[in-house]
Amino acid sequence: MINWNVDPNIFTIFGKEIRWYGVLFAIGLVIFGPMIEERIWKKEHLPEKWIQKMAIYVFLCTVIGARLGHVLFYDPAYYFANPIKILAIHEGGLASHGGALGLLFGMWLYSRNVTHKGWLWGLDRLAVPVGLVAAMIRMGNLMNSEIFGRATTMPWGFRFLRSNEYWKFIVGQSSDVSQLIAKNGGISEMQKMHPDIYNQVINTLPAAHPTQIYEAIIYLVIFGLCMWLYFKRNITAKYNGMIVGIFLIGVFGSRFFVEMLKLVQEPWEIDLVNKIGLNMGQVLSIPLVILGIYFVYNAVTKAKEQLIK
Repeated sequence: MINWNVDPNIFTIFGKEIRWYGVLFAIGLVIFGPMIEERIWKKEHLPEKWIQKMAIYVFLCTVIGARLGHVLFYDPAYYFANPIKILAIHEGGLASHGGALGLLFGMWLYSRNVTHKGWLWGLDRLAVPVGLVAAMIRMGNLMNSEIFGRATTMPWGFRFLRSNEYWKFIVGQSSDVSQLIAKNGGISEMQKMHPDIYNQVINTLPAAHPTQIYEAIIYLVIFGLCMWLYFKRNITAKYNGMIVGIFLIGVFGSRFFVEMLKLVQEPWEIDLVNKIGLNMGQVLSIPLVILGIYFVYNAVTKAKEQLIK
């Protein structure tokens, strides 16, 4: 098993913590994503001002959508009671489903106000690098020791030693370990006063599925597929909406199944699982998978119609 005790903060500047999560998110969204889009723009000889405006639409709508998604889907009561906290993005709380919806809306605005080429035209080209960005975000979740899975005996399981959820939901399942920790004054006191016992206890703790890594690997595969479809197969020349459809099916279809391994993010999700057998991540994934299927079906249908003509 892997003992994961990485500090989520890189450094502190002017009293503000700079976290790996934010840096990885920014590198993907502001550096790698635009670099790949520039290759697409050069390949098709598109106006440079279009890509500059796309970057603005994508960045703003993704961040706003991800934040509002967390607020509305996962903890609306808290944020409606403390509306100023909606702006406290540095404290964490970005939902990938909200980010996807924000992205879809932002590209609708972009196509309407900038390119006038149609919604799917822009989405196909944008979807090519998004898998890479999504993988980097999941690695940010790993650095935060958050959004992991249930207990596992697999040798690649992680002990997320900095996570309260890990100690509560994973370690809490082992009464013997909990009693030993309590007997020695808690985990922090044990580490200071009884390092030998601490090391022994840590190495006998249960581990959890590193679902952040599972998702990151899947997203990288989808990223590679989208790159191949665009640059090698030139699929956008024939199928309008095919790449974004495959992207949505791949990302949120896999997300639906990976969610089966995850701990729920909010306590009320336990009731949701008991009632319908699905958590919020799964519920939100279903319409996006359906939308992806529609895009693929529409792309194939339109292509057939063009052949008949």
